[in-house]
Amino acid sequence: MIYDRYIDLLLKYNKTHKLTGAKNKDEVLFHIEDSLYPFKELKDVKRVLDIGSGAGFPGMILAIKYPETKFFLVEPLQKRVAFLYLIKAMYKLENVTIIPKRVEDVKSFEVDLITSKAVSSVDTLLKISSSFLKKGVRLLLYKGKNIQKEIKDLKNYEIINNGSLNYLVIKV
Repeated sequence: MIYDRYIDLLLKYNKTHKLTGAKNKDEVLFHIEDSLYPFKELKDVKRVLDIGSGAGFPGMILAIKYPETKFFLVEPLQKRVAFLYLIKAMYKLENVTIIPKRVEDVKSFEVDLITSKAVSSVDTLLKISSSFLKKGVRLLLYKGKNIQKEIKDLKNYEIINNGSLNYLVIKV
């Protein structure tokens, strides 16, 4: 499988650096499948900003699968940034730019899609990514079962459901 090297490295580095809560191969595979599931629903995505990339979910996973799409991975924690650079080099990913900052400190540039998993509430994500929210941009937010609490005041959105997992797509 394309992700075998990723899984092995994540489990190795996770023992000392605690990059994610995943403790075994099945848990990492769950996060990989979760990262990939909603993306296939989106068409014509050329430039993706992933906020809070962490250990690479969903941004790095998507970058490995979709080499024709440009990914900008924003992650402020150095140990996670180092891991992202390691994966980028190992997979020779020319479609990945790693930005070692908080998204609020990143100068705006053009993107088609903003992704984020387990970073913050919808309101906070909209606020911290506001400089990137131009007409036509979509947000793909990986959310859990309590999504209804976060979308009360939203308009122009869609929920993609996969069992207990929910993915919120917001169109700007």
